[in-house]
Amino acid sequence: MANSMRFHRCLVICVGIVFCWPAQILHTQSAPPSQATVDTVPGMPRVLDAANLYSEASAGRMSPAVADALSRVYVPNVESGDVYVIDPESLKVVDRFVVGGNPQHIVPSWDLKTLWVASSAMNTRRHHAGGGLLPIDPATGMPGRAIAVADAYNMYFKPDGTEAIVVAEARKQLEFRDPESMMLRHSLATPQCAGINHADFSIDGRYAIFTCEFLGSLIKIDLLQGTVAGSLKLSKGGMPQDIRIAPNGKIFYVADMMADGVFLVDGERLEETGFIETGIGAHGLYPSRDGTKLYVSNRGSHNIDGPRRGKGSISVIDFATQKVEVTWPIPGGGSPDMGNVSADGKQLWLSGRFDDVVYAIDTTTGSVITIPVGKMPHGLTVWPQPGRYSLGHTGNMR
Repeated sequence: MANSMRFHRCLVICVGIVFCWPAQILHTQSAPPSQATVDTVPGMPRVLDAANLYSEASAGRMSPAVADALSRVYVPNVESGDVYVIDPESLKVVDRFVVGGNPQHIVPSWDLKTLWVASSAMNTRRHHAGGGLLPIDPATGMPGRAIAVADAYNMYFKPDGTEAIVVAEARKQLEFRDPESMMLRHSLATPQCAGINHADFSIDGRYAIFTCEFLGSLIKIDLLQGTVAGSLKLSKGGMPQDIRIAPNGKIFYVADMMADGVFLVDGERLEETGFIETGIGAHGLYPSRDGTKLYVSNRGSHNIDGPRRGKGSISVIDFATQKVEVTWPIPGGGSPDMGNVSADGKQLWLSGRFDDVVYAIDTTTGSVITIPVGKMPHGLTVWPQPGRYSLGHTGNMR
């Protein structure tokens, strides 16, 4: 009788044989009724919750691939040509190494085993050539041997992990490379997208949308065909920056530093559907770990080289209502730019672009801790982060 109580689902065969399975095994083999699945491109990990494509990047869902990773914040400094390393527990700078060139973003690899320092070909202040990709071992925090790449402003990965996509902003092209060796396979010219820089991907992995900073527009890339599938001129503003898809995969949010807010764009139709005012110089976009909020960094200036202690702030958008819940100003002024959310979701880490600092922002209260770093910090990343794989940038995790 004790054994029979363990089984709650049985199949009776006509010959009288009874097959039984433990209820808990049956439960783990099927998704809850509220979690519809999504058909994705071949090779892309399955989307487990159609209502929240960030479900596997929520707090606590750490991949075994990051088990040995040091808890660190890596900060690329464009003008001083180096990377500062911060211990998020002590809030102290614990290391620094010279990169050279113009380090723009720290990019987690698709397989979560490497952090790549992406350096662009040119910097607006120094006009200095020096692009490249430098690997960092997350287990030691130490850099490896740099790979010569003429222009690597930013980098993403195809959702199936088969190719890295180097964003060659100055060269107006996307370079599809081997995700480990970074050997060039083929390129896609994007002359219709001056200032191509940031991207995000459809829920099913069929396409990506990139922002065109210097044209006030977007382009849609068909990842299956490797072609430009369309473009969209935004209605106002004129300098789109970061872009991030909503948890349900239906709308793309596009920060525009001239419009001082976020455009809403239907990705399938490539059509503008709305606009949310946030703050001066809207720039970076980061979902909360539970997938309910979107943090918007407002850089405090419309200029590429803005003033110190500008009117920088952080706006918090509710995905469900598409409205700003609260805006937190940087005390005394500042220039919050790029970064990411901590693994537990309790802190938002952002570079202070024009103030040579990093901000650690409490995501409950908005209180700010400031840490001095190198000159002109940009796309920092917090590592490790939850998620099964990285689509690139500073940790677009899914």
